[in-house]
Amino acid sequence: MSTSRGSVKASKDISKLKNGPDHLLVLVHGILASPNDWIYAEDELKKRLGSNFLIYASSSNAYTKTLRGVDGAGRRLADEVLNVVQKTESLKKISFLAHSLGGLFTRYAITILYNQDILNRSRHENVISSSIITSEKSACFSNLGKIAGLEPINFITLATPHLGVRGKKQLPFLLGVPILEKLAPPLAPIFIGRTGRQLFLTDGKPSKPPLLLRMTSDYEDNKFISALASFKSRTLYANVSFDHMVGWRTSSIRRESELVEPSRRSLDGYKHVVDVEYCPPVPSEGPHFPAKAARAKEAAQTASNTQHTAEYYDMMEEEMIRGLQRVGWKKVDVSFHSAFWPFFAHNNIHVKSEWLHSAGAGVIAHVADNLKRQESHTFLAANL
Repeated sequence: MSTSRGSVKASKDISKLKNGPDHLLVLVHGILASPNDWIYAEDELKKRLGSNFLIYASSSNAYTKTLRGVDGAGRRLADEVLNVVQKTESLKKISFLAHSLGGLFTRYAITILYNQDILNRSRHENVISSSIITSEKSACFSNLGKIAGLEPINFITLATPHLGVRGKKQLPFLLGVPILEKLAPPLAPIFIGRTGRQLFLTDGKPSKPPLLLRMTSDYEDNKFISALASFKSRTLYANVSFDHMVGWRTSSIRRESELVEPSRRSLDGYKHVVDVEYCPPVPSEGPHFPAKAARAKEAAQTASNTQHTAEYYDMMEEEMIRGLQRVGWKKVDVSFHSAFWPFFAHNNIHVKSEWLHSAGAGVIAHVADNLKRQESHTFLAANL
């Protein structure tokens, strides 16, 4: 087992790993955070996972860099991952574990890494007749369905706002108060920059779909949904209550009608993990952005018409769900209702600080065991 933080020293250490771990696990933090958020999780994953894993805590989007847009953060993360992969010759597989906004950064980053593999494959096909590829890593880059040239295994998010943070308690600290939810979108860019517009689905021109909607399909040259589909397993961990930052619906990609009364009993061995549901892919034509949505988006950007704004958010949520449901998901519900500090749920879920957020230890254990099971399944399949 190896662990690394994003730094110059870590990069030098990584470059030495030629006969080391073959599975890269990238940890991605959330808004206004840093790799230090993963100290506890790194240690636990190190104890529970075998020597095949290289655990790398991303540092390319620390603190205020998270406010500069999901797309910008995704590009920086993609560059960082490529740097690790290129310096670690033993790697063959890749997984991601992301918290909060980091899940959106990761969805954007894997699209860049997936697109580059398609480009590399095209270039390879143009020269294959005149050259022989002897490097296993080079051959890997020539295949479709790879992320950074590696086999994508697990995509895992913890309390990530996949549907944005618009009204109706998607941003719980607003308490569902209509006036606060109305004021939040225009004020968000002041406090959380370009990222705020994207989270409230008001970014870009009215005629263009918001970024989070584009990220639910293969939009133009960006293979957002294909990149997600390339992973063998996709898992969502969602707080059912007490998360002041991210609502249950948006983190579990569910409609309001799909939310049921959560269990209050933890699964054996995993305290506060209360339910696991596998949702198979739902075929559909994918998301749309009709002219009506463009008009509603313009109203949402100006906050001039509350009714049109609500209609816009409802339309976008449904379209995003339809887009993301085209791939299968494992949905894991987490409830800290019995924790000593339940209102710390957003940071409990990844144990940001061991002394303050230790209630989430069962969640990290569940993540680790799922990673181990998937690793064992992949190993067995490769030997059949």
